[in-house]
Amino acid sequence: MQKDDAMKQFEQEREKRIHEYCNNKPLLLAAKRFFQETQKAKYEYNFSWLGRPIIQYPQDIIAMQEIMWEVKPDLMIETGIAHGGSTIFYASVLHAIGKGSIISIDIDIRRHNLAMIKKSPVYKRVILIEDSSTSSRTMAAIHRLARNKKKILVALDSLHSHDHVLQELELYAPLVSKGSYLVVFDTFIENMPPHSYPNRSWDKGSNPKTAVIEFLKKNPNFIVDESISQKLLISSCPGGYLKKIA
Repeated sequence: MQKDDAMKQFEQEREKRIHEYCNNKPLLLAAKRFFQETQKAKYEYNFSWLGRPIIQYPQDIIAMQEIMWEVKPDLMIETGIAHGGSTIFYASVLHAIGKGSIISIDIDIRRHNLAMIKKSPVYKRVILIEDSSTSSRTMAAIHRLARNKKKILVALDSLHSHDHVLQELELYAPLVSKGSYLVVFDTFIENMPPHSYPNRSWDKGSNPKTAVIEFLKKNPNFIVDESISQKLLISSCPGGYLKKIA
C-alpha cells in the first residue's frame, strides 16, 4: 500500500470512529461525568506551555493546534490573557508554521505576567493590548493591525457573561476570514448544574454558549463545527468551535 493510500485509509477510519462516538452512550456519559468532576477539582489549572500557566483543557490545546495548522493564519486574535500561557502557545504554533502574529488583549495585564511573556523565545510574534476587548480604542487598533491580513483566526476567552461574549462575537466575527474559525471558550458553563458559579456574572442560562446561540441566529455565515467536539469528547468549548463558511 502506498503512503498516500495508507494515510487516506487512516483518516477514513478516524472519521468513522469519531462519528460512532455520537451513539456511544456510555462513552458520552463518562466524558460528561469526567468533565463535571474535573471542574470541581480545577483540573484545567494544572498545565503550562513553555513555562507559563495555560488555563485550558489539554484536549482544547490540541484542537487549537490542529485548527491553526489547517488555517495557517497570518494573524490570530485572542481576548483574555491571564498568565499568558495561551498567548505563548499560539505564538509558538505560529513560529512552527513560519508566519503570523498573535494579538492578545486583556483589560489588566499584570506586571509579573507581562515580564514573563516578554522573556519568552516566541515573544517577537506577540502584540499585547491592555484594554477592554470591546472598547472603541481596542477595535481601532485591531482593525489597523488586521489590515491586509488574508487569514485571520479569533479565540474569545475573556469575561464569560452572555452580554460581553455576544458583543465580542458581533465585533470580531467580521474579522474572521472565510474557512477560518471563531472559537468561543467556556461554552461548557451551559452544561453545568445551575448555581455552579456563585458570585460570578455567568451561570447556566447566561454564558458564552447562550451568546453563541443568539449570535448564530443572525449570522448564518458561521456554523458550529460539531466534528471537533465529537472528537475531543472532553472540552471546555462544546458548540464553541465556529467555522466561517461564507
